[in-house]
Amino acid sequence: MILSTLCYIENDGRYLMLHRTKKEQDPNQGKWIGVGGKFEEDESPDECVIREVKEETGFSLTDCRFRGIVTFVSDQWETEYMHLFTAHGFIAPDGSAIPDASIRCEAELPACAEGQLKWVDKAEVPSLPTWEGDRIFLKLLMETDEFFSLKLEYRGEELIRATAGGKEIES
Repeated sequence: MILSTLCYIENDGRYLMLHRTKKEQDPNQGKWIGVGGKFEEDESPDECVIREVKEETGFSLTDCRFRGIVTFVSDQWETEYMHLFTAHGFIAPDGSAIPDASIRCEAELPACAEGQLKWVDKAEVPSLPTWEGDRIFLKLLMETDEFFSLKLEYRGEELIRATAGGKEIES
C-alpha cells in the first residue's frame, strides 16, 4: 500500500500544474498533475504535503486544506491512498506572501526535478493530458467544498470504475 499526498495550489484563477517528464519508470510520465509525493516514515498527511510542495516548488504553504481521500486500485500498480489538498496561500522562494503578491509567469517558478511547473487556468486543466480519474476529483475540487472519498479502479491506463461515497459515478 502506498500513502501519498497531492496538492493543487491556486493563484489568480489558476492551478499550479506539474508536467511529469523527467523521471524514468514514472507511472505519471507525460501527464499533468498537482504537486506532492509519498509519505516518509511517521509523517502525517499535513507534514507530507508541506514537505513535498517545498521540495518540488520551493513554496512554503501557509493556507492549505485537506479536501479528500482518493483510493487508486490498479492491475499494474500497488494500491495507493492519496490525500488530496488545495492551497490558497504560500510564501514564494523570494519571500513574498501569496496571494498578496501573485506569481504571474513561469519565469518566476523554480526548476523542478519531476518535470515542468506551469500555472494553468482552472478551466483549461481538464483539457490537459491527465489520468481520467483526475478529471473526476478535479471537478469535485472545483464544484464543492465538501470533503470526499473517491475510489478509482484502473485496468492499465483505462478507468473502469469510479465510486464516491460508495456510489458509482460517471467518468
